[in-house]
Amino acid sequence: MALVESRSRTPRRTQRTYSRWASLVVLCAGTLMTILDGNIVTVAMPAIQSDLGFSGPGLAWVVNAYLIPFGGLLLLVGRLGDLIGPKRMFTAGLAVFTAASVLCGVATGQGVLIAARAVQGVGGAMTSAVVLGMLVALFPEPREQARAIAVFSAVGAAGGALGTFLGGALTEALNWHWIFLINLPIGVAAWLAAVRILAPDRGAGLGKGANYPGAALVTGALMLTVYVIVGAGDRDLTATLLSAALALTLFVAFTLRQARAARPLLRLRLFGSRLLSGANAVQILMIATMYGFQFIGALYLQRVLGYGELLTGTAFLPAPIAIGVLMLGFSARTVGRFGAYRVLLAGLLLIVVGMALLSRAPVDGSYAADVLPPLLLLATGFAAAMPALTGLAMSGAREEDAGLASGLFNTTQVVGGSLGLAVLSVLAASRTEGLLADGTGPVTATAEGYQLAFRVATGIAVGALGLAAVALRGRRD
Repeated sequence: MALVESRSRTPRRTQRTYSRWASLVVLCAGTLMTILDGNIVTVAMPAIQSDLGFSGPGLAWVVNAYLIPFGGLLLLVGRLGDLIGPKRMFTAGLAVFTAASVLCGVATGQGVLIAARAVQGVGGAMTSAVVLGMLVALFPEPREQARAIAVFSAVGAAGGALGTFLGGALTEALNWHWIFLINLPIGVAAWLAAVRILAPDRGAGLGKGANYPGAALVTGALMLTVYVIVGAGDRDLTATLLSAALALTLFVAFTLRQARAARPLLRLRLFGSRLLSGANAVQILMIATMYGFQFIGALYLQRVLGYGELLTGTAFLPAPIAIGVLMLGFSARTVGRFGAYRVLLAGLLLIVVGMALLSRAPVDGSYAADVLPPLLLLATGFAAAMPALTGLAMSGAREEDAGLASGLFNTTQVVGGSLGLAVLSVLAASRTEGLLADGTGPVTATAEGYQLAFRVATGIAVGALGLAAVALRGRRD
């Protein structure tokens, strides 16, 4: 009888293991699509501008229209995922994102494209906000969780660099419309797989934390924060300061309401976790560095070294390859052996060195000597740091707050990326304009502007390393 029971239990145990890893594949597919879309636009921007007649400031809204709802809604939909069930939120987000991608792909006017990009941002937030919480629930055992996080981080990190390549390839081979239309088959396949493979869930119920005034306050505050960051270079200082003050006022009002609410949307105790708060702060600085490198690095290749879209995308390919190999082959084992804290510090140190080398990229530089070595250092550092940082952040949240913690972690990614893009691009442009006014040649002025941006990014990376060493000290497993 015991033998019969053992045989009958084995297939069920095997099926559960298969379902968990199949679920991870589905979650990674949905995340990859949103991350690709966030980066695939970068290389295609000149083609979009030429085709639809965007002005310089207007073109920025092709990116900003996506980032503002994406960053502003992550915290809210992360919490709503806890309440209505993360699978429902994830699948609904896939549907919204895919439909909006089709609208972007068929857009023939500026208004339609910007509106569709905003809807894409909503769908991207719904899809991304709950993923980490679902992943932690699927893999509660520490070693398996480390492997799952490594796989998820590899997909996310490699997807960012892969988006640059695909953006260049699709734009040059076909046209810019296909950078959006490619999401249709991917999105439909991911939605069908999610409906079939992901385990059903009910959530806690909207009655247990559906604080609508609080939701309006925090969403407005976050959207305004992202708007202030991404648009700082296009407005005068007074308008920027007023917008920032309004965002701060909304945050204060939200915090006071949550402290007094019987059923708060956001439990303020979440920020009492040193791991969660510290990891999110470190991530803002690290992502600001990496996103700035990706954006400014692509411009350096195009405007200084004279690369085309496809060649620029190809030049970034070693990064996703290195990230994928390292995260999938070594990351989980390295964290298990040396601890997440030590691995994080080592990864951040490599990022600092890589950015410092890149800040020396000259006007007559070459890809092999001046771009590839720092690119590989940055990829290696990010491959080490990101899974370790993700594990530290999610280990600081309780199970009932997993969706909210996931949304918070994704929110700080958007804030960090937007901050890095805004600060570094404004600094580079200001330096270039100043040199042009002094009579410096256009290419030389542009190269020196990018060098300044890379030096500032190096300083931001140093800040991330120092903050991690202090704020996360003592956590070595």
